[in-house]
Amino acid sequence: MTPSPAEPQVVDEPGDGLLHIWPVPTDEEILLALLTDVFTDHWEHIFFGVLIPGSALEVAAPNAPKRISMYDGYVTVDFGRWHFHLCIGEHTASGPELGRQRRCARAEFYRRISGESPTSWGIRLFNGVGDQQMTVMLPNPFLDDRQQILPEPDFGRLAAWDALRRTFLGIGPDPLDRTGKGFAHG
Repeated sequence: MTPSPAEPQVVDEPGDGLLHIWPVPTDEEILLALLTDVFTDHWEHIFFGVLIPGSALEVAAPNAPKRISMYDGYVTVDFGRWHFHLCIGEHTASGPELGRQRRCARAEFYRRISGESPTSWGIRLFNGVGDQQMTVMLPNPFLDDRQQILPEPDFGRLAAWDALRRTFLGIGPDPLDRTGKGFAHG
């Protein structure tokens, strides 16, 4: 996998505040590996869904996926009773224009900054017209697995962030990630 630069892009997003962003290549192989890693190895500590202005769908997986598979450009992550599909590869059934629109065109690791320190960490995927497909909220040192505020930061909860950055960006832990004092909403 092609490493990204260690220095993030700094983006001030309306409504989201200051974000540090590291782009991830959007070829099917890398996105499938990323989603498989996230949902196989970290499922019990993450929340995922769509975060758009006016709506935040934050879902916790009920168990590890029973199956992760690909068909016509779509990855299916199947938890048994329910599942989801995400277009991450070449989708041909709907024609080339709709296939381009549906496919993930932008993927990124991000951390939200409040003041001088990070307060949340995650992964975002966007389709070919810029709509958000999914956000994965990674374990947060200020929140437990039920998203309740911890009395003291637990920076061990950044293990998933550190491992995923090492694997998919080729960069190690960043001391800045361990400077925060508490959780803040964007």
